[in-house]
Amino acid sequence: MSVRWTDDDHLFRIGLIAHVDSLIQNPATVRPVLQARYTQIYVDSGRFKEAEVIQSIQLKRERQFLGIDHPNTLQAMTHLAATYRQLGRYQEAEPLEVTVLNKRKQLFGANHPETLTAMAHLAATYRQLGRYQEAEPLEVTVLDKRKQLFGANHPDTLYAMANLAATYHQLGRYQEAEPLEVTVLDKRKQLFGANHPDTLYAMENLAATYCRLGRYQEAEPLEVTDLDKRKQLFGANHPHTLTAMAHLAATYRQLGRYQEAELLDVTVLDKRKQLFSADHPDTLFAMGNLAATYRQLGRYQEAEPLEVTVLNKRKQLFGANHPETLTAMAHLAATYRQLGRYQEAEPLEVTVLGGRGRLFGANHPETLTAMAHLAATYRQLGRYQEAEPLEVTVLDKRKQLFGANHPDTLYAMANLAATYYQLGRYQEAEPLEVTVLDKRKQLFGANHPDTLHAMANLAVTYCKLGRYQEAEPLEVTVLDKRKQLFGANHPDTLYAMANLAATYYQLGRYQEAEPLEVTVLDKRKQLFGANHPDTLHAMANLAVTYCKLGRYQEAEPLEVTVLDKWKQLFGANHPDTLHAIANLAVTYHKLGRYQEAEPLEVTVLDKQKQLFGTDHPETLTAMANLAATYRRLGKYQEAKELQVQYEEVVSNQNFMVMVYSFSI
Repeated sequence: MSVRWTDDDHLFRIGLIAHVDSLIQNPATVRPVLQARYTQIYVDSGRFKEAEVIQSIQLKRERQFLGIDHPNTLQAMTHLAATYRQLGRYQEAEPLEVTVLNKRKQLFGANHPETLTAMAHLAATYRQLGRYQEAEPLEVTVLDKRKQLFGANHPDTLYAMANLAATYHQLGRYQEAEPLEVTVLDKRKQLFGANHPDTLYAMENLAATYCRLGRYQEAEPLEVTDLDKRKQLFGANHPHTLTAMAHLAATYRQLGRYQEAELLDVTVLDKRKQLFSADHPDTLFAMGNLAATYRQLGRYQEAEPLEVTVLNKRKQLFGANHPETLTAMAHLAATYRQLGRYQEAEPLEVTVLGGRGRLFGANHPETLTAMAHLAATYRQLGRYQEAEPLEVTVLDKRKQLFGANHPDTLYAMANLAATYYQLGRYQEAEPLEVTVLDKRKQLFGANHPDTLHAMANLAVTYCKLGRYQEAEPLEVTVLDKRKQLFGANHPDTLYAMANLAATYYQLGRYQEAEPLEVTVLDKRKQLFGANHPDTLHAMANLAVTYCKLGRYQEAEPLEVTVLDKWKQLFGANHPDTLHAIANLAVTYHKLGRYQEAEPLEVTVLDKQKQLFGTDHPETLTAMANLAATYRRLGKYQEAKELQVQYEEVVSNQNFMVMVYSFSI
């Protein structure tokens, strides 16, 4: 079989995969002259396991007949190591590449081009292993020696510069990566012209660094240009074109332009299925990207099956410990979080954090992202004391890696503020939230989804601090802008509506709060179902508004439902369960059913003390509510003791504690 052998014939080779499958009944019987060609067809098709089998046979044969030092043996070793990298088996790639490097040094000397290529390959494996400190000096050496051998403008020198920039990128040293990538792009334009594939790769790399620096507005025109030129060069269906399309979709996601991202993601997925099959690694990337866009659009039920598929297929292709398998696991956990399935998210996130720590080390950006995700799940589970130290660590390390203004640093700051909020430490949350809002406005503009998240978070904290007049205009702005961005039914729009209703509630404008809360409850039932945590929050909020309107008979069944479902979802000790108990007790109190209110309030107070301590606002509210019930029951001594405790703590606090101010 004659096979054309250039990169331009990538698609032609993929088309031969069925033919090659039919020819290979036993890999050991493949003629040596065809082994390399069959292997390349498998690699192009994403069938790395089949490629590995043939390459292992080829290496064994070369070693047996030519010896370990022969250039052909070393080349076979190089190819097998590259396939191990594709399979995520970096530990197996490394010793092969160390051997190749050492042998080429002996054969050719330290400065020979083949030796430098071997050094570059080993550095690439170190990069994949997260051993960036070991990769960097190798890449610096390769770059320096290629400059001496070939000059600063030679294509191989520019490859070395691009590789070093990639390591800086992985180390979070984006400011050092950027000038290298600008240089590579400029020189490739001079050498090859603006339309050459290598120039387009350089453009793509620079755009990726701009994205990591939060400079999405600068990344987008590069990616649009890259996509347009690849269409002209390769056609709309070529793998390189689809890669450019996927990158542009990712930037649209970052810019909050989810509808534009979805169209591109769907196109990439469909075309990759046609080109490569449903199991190809690139198809799985496309599937994961589309699921990410569905998540941003609040379409979690559509995201989940895609993510389950990606995770299962990556386990089959690469194994459970491969970085891409861990990424798929993290994405599925994120969707479980959005669906309120926190118990399912937690073990996945623990696995991801442990796996990334082993692969990359404790300070790697991906490890820190895993830590942040686990902390977010702890927060949702009411385990705030476990979330806080993780979030402090993430914030500190991201400041060191990226600087104080980087988008990822701001995410860490916002997450820590959210935990402070849950712990009742509103004075600590507020300055963090003000900082996040101001910096996101500067980075992204006032209408970006992340800016609106920051605005919403600050408004909620203002409410907890009793500054409702400051909260209301922020919440009106967030609601209006989210309607424009996402539509009236998006989960984020419903959050904004619920927050505004809560502020109306605190301002005593119950007639304005009620229709918003009814809308939120109805739409969340449609989106998530009756048992989702967000649906239960909406039900609880509507019930407390009914109480304020004196409609206790309507409030009680809602509160009983909420309490029962929280217990089923999270257990009796979760903060949301305690909120539900407290709210039901308040309704019993208002209905004059003090004997039923008392044991509920005793439970809430005891558990709040255990969870948060005596000084937490929720504990103080529980204390005041129980004291009020004791007075109604004629238990004046018990009421007085609680009142004294309450006043001692409150006199030292600077936040509002509202007796019977229901939990919203």
